[in-house]
Amino acid sequence: MNIAVLFPGQGSQSVGMLAAYTEDWPQIVDTFKEASDVLGYDLWDVVSNGPVEKLNQTEITQPAVLAADIAVMRVMQQQCMLKPFVFAGHSLGEYAALVAANAIEFTDAIKLVAERGRLMQSAVPEGEGAMAAILNLSDDQIIQICENVSNETGEVVEAVNFNSPGQVVIAGNTAAVDKAIEVCKEEGAKRALKLPVSVPSHSSLMKPVAEKLAESLKAVTIKTPEIQVIHNVDAKSHDEPDAIRDALTKQLYNPVRWVQTAKIVGSAADDAIVECGPGKVLSGLSRRITKDVPAFALDTPASMEKFLNAM
Repeated sequence: MNIAVLFPGQGSQSVGMLAAYTEDWPQIVDTFKEASDVLGYDLWDVVSNGPVEKLNQTEITQPAVLAADIAVMRVMQQQCMLKPFVFAGHSLGEYAALVAANAIEFTDAIKLVAERGRLMQSAVPEGEGAMAAILNLSDDQIIQICENVSNETGEVVEAVNFNSPGQVVIAGNTAAVDKAIEVCKEEGAKRALKLPVSVPSHSSLMKPVAEKLAESLKAVTIKTPEIQVIHNVDAKSHDEPDAIRDALTKQLYNPVRWVQTAKIVGSAADDAIVECGPGKVLSGLSRRITKDVPAFALDTPASMEKFLNAM
């Protein structure tokens, strides 16, 4: 059987996530302990007890979600004899995909994403960056609106996440994002909702910090993935370590091409698409994009059991 495994990224975190797993699966806490030893603080305590404001600090969120993704993957590997045919992850989740494919060591990835979070938060001053979700306009409409607003305001606003047909996220300078929201509503968007983040992820505002991330990536051993990983920036798999470094660097300031990625994943693994990590966002998007392939979220033991029974 051909299955694909997807890993969610930032935004899927919540205080208490994966708590139901810990009664029977020590891999969860053990995985977080590995991460904590690298970070120098108790990551599982933050995930379990919050406060939510601390968990939502980008430099903490990113290792927390990466650890959650890999912890659930480890439970699945113990329970399921099926070998995934392809991996992909949404933004931060791409690091989990590379860990799962044995291209990057888990502890190295934890260091990387903690640094990635620090760099992303430093890209613009607090309050000067924003993101918003736009529903029910075409990709081309949103791209054109962002271009017009950027030209009018002299500030950056860009389409940065192509998550599913009719669901696009924009990012940039706060004033330009606010203006783009107004125009999208005028043009008939079903919703144009500002997201509770201050980092304009995947916009060109991130390019200066991407150069710093590239230096960190040079210091990390990256191997050829044992299972193909589809990257966000170009919806392609890469075998050469330097090509993977380049994809991870460019990912920071280029759009997440999730629709293209999900279509490739769905065509490569036609028996099931499995989301390993907290939440159900990617499995929900997969049902909209690759409708003929069953999609499962493994965010609880009950959902894990449902997947195993189906297989």
